[in-house]
Amino acid sequence: MRSKAQAKPENVQYAALPWRSTPDGIEILLITTLNTKRWIIPKGWPLDGLSPPDSAAREALEEAGICGTIASDAFGSFAYEKVRKSGQVVTCKVSVFPMHVEQQRKRWVEKGAREMRWCRLDEALELVSMPDLCRILTQFARSQFVLQKDQAAGL
Repeated sequence: MRSKAQAKPENVQYAALPWRSTPDGIEILLITTLNTKRWIIPKGWPLDGLSPPDSAAREALEEAGICGTIASDAFGSFAYEKVRKSGQVVTCKVSVFPMHVEQQRKRWVEKGAREMRWCRLDEALELVSMPDLCRILTQFARSQFVLQKDQAAGL
């Protein structure tokens, strides 16, 4: 039987919400988890010496090989249950930082370990199984943040 730990400050993670503009609207990059192969966005634990958005950007680089401009403020957050190797279940709170993707490297740490897919919002919502992450994706796709970036780019 698994025990369940309460959410604690050390159960905080940071995620990049990778997106790009296309003539048909925005697309969101999803990746699979290493073990369960569920569709998510790049996320991970805080990294020593890095700010929350920089930690999120580093995870995006390691997990998906992507680089771009990451927002300095979180767009929102979601919670999920993480099963640790010990079997303990902890509630993690994930702060989400939008990242306008400008480049993907040819090589990166976890290349080949995960699947990746650029998706329109409707496709992403079909793939993602976490309701709170779906809520964040929907809010982001409909936000002024995206409209302002598109207008600045002349789209």
